[in-house]
Amino acid sequence: MASPARTLRELLNRKGEALVVPGGGSPLDLLLAEQAGFAAGYVSGYATAAHRFALPDIGQVAFAEIADMVRATAAVVSIPLIVDADTGYGDVANVRRTVRGLEAAGAAAVQIEDQVWPKRCGHMEGKVVEPRAVALRKLAAALESRRDPDTLIVARTDARGPHGLDEALERCLAFKQLGADILFVDGPVSTEELRIIGRELPGPVMANMSESGKTPLHSAAELAEMGYAIALFPSSTVRIALAAVREFLTELRRTGDSRGWVSRMASLADTNATLGLGAIHAFEAAMLERSNDAT
Repeated sequence: MASPARTLRELLNRKGEALVVPGGGSPLDLLLAEQAGFAAGYVSGYATAAHRFALPDIGQVAFAEIADMVRATAAVVSIPLIVDADTGYGDVANVRRTVRGLEAAGAAAVQIEDQVWPKRCGHMEGKVVEPRAVALRKLAAALESRRDPDTLIVARTDARGPHGLDEALERCLAFKQLGADILFVDGPVSTEELRIIGRELPGPVMANMSESGKTPLHSAAELAEMGYAIALFPSSTVRIALAAVREFLTELRRTGDSRGWVSRMASLADTNATLGLGAIHAFEAAMLERSNDAT
């Protein structure tokens, strides 16, 4: 059976289509993604900070929290996980610990970006990136640190914001020459910029569809036509949950009655089934039967 990293590599070899990868900030998000039929999932730094810690994505959540999220998620899903590891949380020694720790936790791919630490969400203002030489040094450390040669390294640049698209493209070309497996320019501001990135960079290339962010939204099919191999939807789940739960709580506070929401929520039985209660009960019954047979 192929490892998750090998499976992800094979998925990226499909020609003419973009792999749709939803993100999440909790194991439940990624479990639901797998149950919905997605072939890979994304452990989002933004969504993890928001969902698990109620914090903004400005560098307050680091290696330990992300590694814990990956371990918890890998324990309940079998799809490959692309993991947002921000800047690697330091220089080369930190990057080595990050890559090896996330590999051990269950990551199939580790994403490293070139912002200075503490970073901020790629669609916020005021981003600052490391000098190109530092970014390349840290990427080299990430590539060298893999214990599994199938583990993919995603090289992300945030240089588009502070330095313009040409610098972002030049950085990605240097990342590819160094050996990066997947390239990722975050924060393009127009469809034309998306087209240029998809045309000018060697694949596979990832596009970030962060709703209400800086980049225009496109379907996976449209992105594939532009040359992208991955259509990433990194934090949609947490923002849908935020809006829905806020609406519910506002109404509950006003009315003291949840009955108007019953048709809009999962039933208790559906929730238990989603969480695998039936499989646990079946395992318990099988163990009990085996024990009885033995006696």
